[in-house]
Amino acid sequence: MKQRILVTGGAGFIGHAMIERLLSLTDYEIISLDRLDTSGNLNRLSNILEENQQWRNRLKIVWHDLKSPLNDFVINKIGKVDYILHLAAGSHVDRSILYPLEFVMDNVVGTCNILDYARVHCKDLKLFLYFSTDEVFGAAPEGVTFSENDRYNSGNPYAATKAGAEELCVSYENTYSMPIIITHTMNVYGPRQHPEKFIPIIINKVLSGEKLSIHSNPEQTEASKRHYLHSTDVADAILFLMNNYKIGDKYNIVSNTETDNLDLAKKIAKILDKPLNYELIDPKITRPRHDFRYAISGEKLKNLGWEQKISLEEGLQNVVQWTLQNEEWAK
Repeated sequence: MKQRILVTGGAGFIGHAMIERLLSLTDYEIISLDRLDTSGNLNRLSNILEENQQWRNRLKIVWHDLKSPLNDFVINKIGKVDYILHLAAGSHVDRSILYPLEFVMDNVVGTCNILDYARVHCKDLKLFLYFSTDEVFGAAPEGVTFSENDRYNSGNPYAATKAGAEELCVSYENTYSMPIIITHTMNVYGPRQHPEKFIPIIINKVLSGEKLSIHSNPEQTEASKRHYLHSTDVADAILFLMNNYKIGDKYNIVSNTETDNLDLAKKIAKILDKPLNYELIDPKITRPRHDFRYAISGEKLKNLGWEQKISLEEGLQNVVQWTLQNEEWAK
């Protein structure tokens, strides 16, 4: 019998990339669980199904808002599953600052509901993977890189709710002996990303000639620093972990390259062969505490045998060309 995988947030940006890799590299049957809000968009799944009509027979889409426990209809619709990849989450930092309780409901309560579904209804579950973020560690001073089990220091409500959901996962693994692992990753980019995210914003601003605002230090002399990883690499790392994990462990999914956001914008402008009109701004108005730099160590996963395949330069070239050919996704 084929393996069956439940992907929460499957119509989201990272969720749909995960489903695309599962469809193309495995023979698994996939159930996408989504509520279709600001981030979720079924057209992502429709687009990838157009690539191969036979994939339609292996993908089932189930609607449910994880703020509520899964009812019998939804449970029966999902059916038996062997793996759960919990990728569903509210993820925009500025919105979490404006509406923190919404993020508590989506990220903490939603995680508790899917954990409890798994605890009660998935007795033969092989793996529950919780997809978290490098932001739980907070800002990383220059020269500091956080490992998987370093202390948390959330700088915003989004990060705090992801950290809270992680602790729920740890408690369920300890209390109920569930097969749970946790991943952290950094800024993910790729095709079909929501236009509110930074790389789509850069592409749109450069194309239109509008001024791009780039978060900086308070002195407005240095742009914020981040690691960017292509969504295909993220999905491949999760696939790797599905065959190489230790229950109860945490794993950082890390890119090889750290870049400041001004250099990132310049790279994209160069690919587009257009000038970059920008300003460095201290984001204290929208983010009272802005994390200037994030950094996590990828040594653990590297030592297991996984490494990034798509360089930042190659990935940016890919996503810029894809966006130019699919302008409807940039609006």
